[in-house]
Amino acid sequence: MVANHYGNLFPASVVGSMPRSDFIKDLISEDSSLPAEDYDRLMNSSIRYIVGMQEMAGLDILSDGEWRRKSYIGVIAELAHGFELSINPKDGRPWTIVVDKLEPKNPGFIAREAAFLKSITSKRIKSTLPAPGLLGERMWDPEKSRKAYPRREDFVKDCVPILRQELELLREVGATIVQIDDPHLCLFVDERVRKNYDDPVKASNFAVDMVNEVVDGIGDLRLAVHLCRRAGARVRGSANHEGGYDPILEQLNRLKVHHLTLEFTAPESGEMNVLKELRKDFEIGLGCVNCQPGIIDSPETIVQRVERALKYVAPERITLNPDCGFAPGSAAQVSLDEVYIKIKNEAEAAKRLREFYG
Repeated sequence: MVANHYGNLFPASVVGSMPRSDFIKDLISEDSSLPAEDYDRLMNSSIRYIVGMQEMAGLDILSDGEWRRKSYIGVIAELAHGFELSINPKDGRPWTIVVDKLEPKNPGFIAREAAFLKSITSKRIKSTLPAPGLLGERMWDPEKSRKAYPRREDFVKDCVPILRQELELLREVGATIVQIDDPHLCLFVDERVRKNYDDPVKASNFAVDMVNEVVDGIGDLRLAVHLCRRAGARVRGSANHEGGYDPILEQLNRLKVHHLTLEFTAPESGEMNVLKELRKDFEIGLGCVNCQPGIIDSPETIVQRVERALKYVAPERITLNPDCGFAPGSAAQVSLDEVYIKIKNEAEAAKRLREFYG
């Protein structure tokens, strides 16, 4: 069998988030009045469950489901002062927004997630961080944020040292792979999005530059960037952003990471031949499992998607994963049992691929 960084071909993984049951939503709710020791006991037990579910399914690289977080980008408010919880007037959902200059608040929040995860499994583990540019797009408001940060770019730059410190702490606790989530960068594949910017090339380059500042010089860690565009569309009816990766190939090839996690289950994601234009040292986290509720891909379908990618990428460069996380947004209703079947099928597909290509 061909060796790679993980020791076996076609390792199967998740992108990060796993579905939250109503119990977990209540546990992390602002209204929860549990004493700290009770919260920790219940949350630790819950994470043991979601990790055990991934192990039972046969995955090789596990996450804690991001269950300790109120949202995958709102976790920045655990790491820094300067935010307030508001309500987004556009859709009525909770909205974490920057209103004061950032100051370190609780360094190590994400590193402690990883340390606990590492303590309960012998499998490789994945931790996730939001990209600085994504935080700027989602958490800066021209009215409410302008006193602290008149320009969005200044807020983004101040996020970099906060995230960098967390990355260094993740390295200390022995995380296997740290993934920076940047669906904002991926939206530049869509011509409709590009038209919203005076200079879309400059804007997308800025997003890349900020990620590169976070990861610059970090060793002893597998570094990844996750790009997706459909998380909101599949559960909230948000805009479905279309387009292959060609418009951002230059930006992707400038990322100072080892691994790109890309989505490919939907026709609007473009053709896989774009993979041959990516740097040859990139691992490809191939989005080959549909994460849309109600759609369950068979192992045969997943194998077929991977084999399409193998026309352009060597087997040792490919890891399997869903297109995106399974819990897009704090209110998303996604079946845990359905997701279990999806990741079981993913692991079975990986097994079949190893048997054939090993």
